[in-house]
Amino acid sequence: MSRFFINRPIVAMVIAILTVIVGVIAMLMLPVAQFPDIVPPEVTVSATYLGADAQTIEQSVAAPIEQQMSGVDNMAYMVSTNSNNGGMGLRVTFEVGTQPNTNLILTQMREALAATQLPADVNNFGVVVRKATSVPLMMISLYSPKGTRDRNFLANYAYINMVDELARAPGVGDVMVYGGRYAMRIWVKPDQLAKLQVTVADIVRALREQNTVNPAGQIGSEPVPEGQEFTYTVRAQGRLITAEEFGRIVIRANRDGSVLRLNDVARLELGAESYNIYGRVNGQPAAVIPVFQLPGSNALDTAENVRSVMSRLKQRFPDDVDYLVSLDTTLPVTEGIDEIVLTLAEALFLVALVTYLFLQDWRATLIPLLAVPVSLVGTFIFFPIFGFSVNTLSLFGLVLAIGLVVDDAIVVVEAVQRHIEEGLAPKAAALRAMEEVSAPVIGIAIILAAVFVPTIFVPGITGKLYQQFAITVATSVLISAFNALTLSPALASLLLRHKRESRGPLAAFFRGFNRAFHRGRNGYVATCAALIRKSALALLMLGACAFLAGWFGSRIPTGFLPEEDQGYFLLSVQLPNAASLQRTDVVIRKIEDVVKAMPAVETYTSVSGISFLSGVPN
Repeated sequence: MSRFFINRPIVAMVIAILTVIVGVIAMLMLPVAQFPDIVPPEVTVSATYLGADAQTIEQSVAAPIEQQMSGVDNMAYMVSTNSNNGGMGLRVTFEVGTQPNTNLILTQMREALAATQLPADVNNFGVVVRKATSVPLMMISLYSPKGTRDRNFLANYAYINMVDELARAPGVGDVMVYGGRYAMRIWVKPDQLAKLQVTVADIVRALREQNTVNPAGQIGSEPVPEGQEFTYTVRAQGRLITAEEFGRIVIRANRDGSVLRLNDVARLELGAESYNIYGRVNGQPAAVIPVFQLPGSNALDTAENVRSVMSRLKQRFPDDVDYLVSLDTTLPVTEGIDEIVLTLAEALFLVALVTYLFLQDWRATLIPLLAVPVSLVGTFIFFPIFGFSVNTLSLFGLVLAIGLVVDDAIVVVEAVQRHIEEGLAPKAAALRAMEEVSAPVIGIAIILAAVFVPTIFVPGITGKLYQQFAITVATSVLISAFNALTLSPALASLLLRHKRESRGPLAAFFRGFNRAFHRGRNGYVATCAALIRKSALALLMLGACAFLAGWFGSRIPTGFLPEEDQGYFLLSVQLPNAASLQRTDVVIRKIEDVVKAMPAVETYTSVSGISFLSGVPN
């Protein structure tokens, strides 16, 4: 194979160029994250039973859904939370490696089986099934800088004008609003209901019958007498809007001709749909909008898309309304990847420096420098096949691979250079060298790949975490071996010449370096010869090193992943059962006062009445 590419070097170059182009395209299309996707997929089922307590919801809503959900394919476990504010949340966790879309479909099918057993009010309000992520990708706070807008206005504006726009941004999986939108609040008077013998069910029935959208037909539509010139579409009054219109709803018509209206037995006002959540940013009332990432999407691109959408939406904001990105979990990812890319560049520079230092020929140094990027970039071609992402572990694998993939090219260059020094022409030297080193290059590549490939079979989350690191190194080594059999000998036959003696300060430096290197090499060889003669001492030293490594290793703190500063922290506060929302908010305000006094804090956002762990008011 090497002879073919030495005789046709353009073919080798074209293959290398195509490898780089395809690798770059694949890299740009890959999702970017801090770590591989090792979190078990989750699907949430949420329902609302207005006015019900936690026990009622558990018996009438959660129990039927859980019974049908038990045994769904690939489910690991499920947890449900029922609260006294009428909400039910069921979180179904599936095995690592399962497809989120398939899990969602299976969950929806099981929920549909339980729909007939749920109360009619729950089905009318809607049961929501969606893919879940535990922590939002970003958190946006909509606030009023001058304080002229209350939290109800801000939340309602976010619901109407922002949620749909953000949900359509590429990579966004879900958008929520922590706050209540506008709604018509009807506060009934129990004494009046008892006196007039009216029930709440009568009021609900009147609302459903009279607050509707009714088609009114057309006037002058066919068939009509000849000569009809106009056809009018009749538009009847739609849903009611103001409190006065709701107050005129007829609840009952009495026999004496009098009419009982809603404002006779209730007080009506335009308020919030829910008063269970208080949101603030930097101490000011706000509508807090968490944005969740679509599983498998590019986190950095998604965050950029969200920021672009918010910049466009800001141009239409009413007076005294602004927003603040109070949480962006992609910032540490960006910083970490930038550091790794810098390390990658530094490693490549050191490889070039060391290669030039030992080969002492810029032509010989150029060949490994051209071969290494081909091996590294070409590795990204296989990422979509394995479902990998660009993350810290895969990039760390590339950093480690630099020192491995450069060896193949150096072996080829040194072998060709030696035959050139012996008097062969560059092309003949390349052919002779490849006859000697092809088998060792292939053998080394297979051995190195065999060291990392078994990681594929490690089960559980740990195996999933380190698979990308191992396969990245193994793939880059195999591509490097292919380059050593194709690109490197082709370039060597074109670039290498008989080495000329260096002159000037550089020559003096190389002579000094070579003398020091030869002394070090001779000392190393002498040490190896002594240890070979005294094999018992060598084995004793090896055993001592193994013992010390095990002893120190057992005393090093263990952990699943190294702790890193993410630039933010989450604090969850839970009060005793039955604690009111106002009591909870008082505690949150005290915490805000402490956080506000910290100089390092750039911004802080609080949400009273809900957390990532539960939805209870306390």
